[in-house]
Amino acid sequence: MIKILALSGSTRSGSFNQRLLDIAVTGARHAGAEVTVIDLNDYPLPLYNQDLEYSEGMPEQAAVLKKLMLSHSGLLIASPEYNGFPTPLLKNTLDWLSRQQAEHEPPMMAFKGKVAAVMAASPGAGGGTRGLQVLRILLQNLGVMALPNQVTLGQAATAFREDGRLHNDELQRSALLLGEELVNLLEKQVTRFD
Repeated sequence: MIKILALSGSTRSGSFNQRLLDIAVTGARHAGAEVTVIDLNDYPLPLYNQDLEYSEGMPEQAAVLKKLMLSHSGLLIASPEYNGFPTPLLKNTLDWLSRQQAEHEPPMMAFKGKVAAVMAASPGAGGGTRGLQVLRILLQNLGVMALPNQVTLGQAATAFREDGRLHNDELQRSALLLGEELVNLLEKQVTRFD
């Protein structure tokens, strides 16, 4: 079974990005994937610092999260845009997960062979598009292939119904289909290598 790890770069209560991510998760589950949704609040990490890494090693929560990442083949990532960039929380998490825990461990091991689908929601009109451009570069640097399609949601404060669906039916379908598309691509990869 295809396993996907879903995370949001926002841990704010009522996060628009978490709500958008939940829709894509539904799409991935309907396509047959096992999806693990995590809250980065459950994995508190210090700011990455090489001196800290050398003196104390990888923080325990980073090691737990890295192990979780290794057991999933796909990623669903939602992130708000902070001044045109993904959130510091998301960047710091990815930085820690990229670190080697053993001398002979391949670089970027947690990201090897991963495929990601990305999305963003914003109270502004842009929907977080600029931040996703930077996130794509970051993922590429880590060796993660990001799907060409993405979902951006502007005016997010008024975009959701009480039941969590989007008022805009077309965007609702796009978010569901993004999750499904990730699963379909991962299934093709598995079939190709079987």
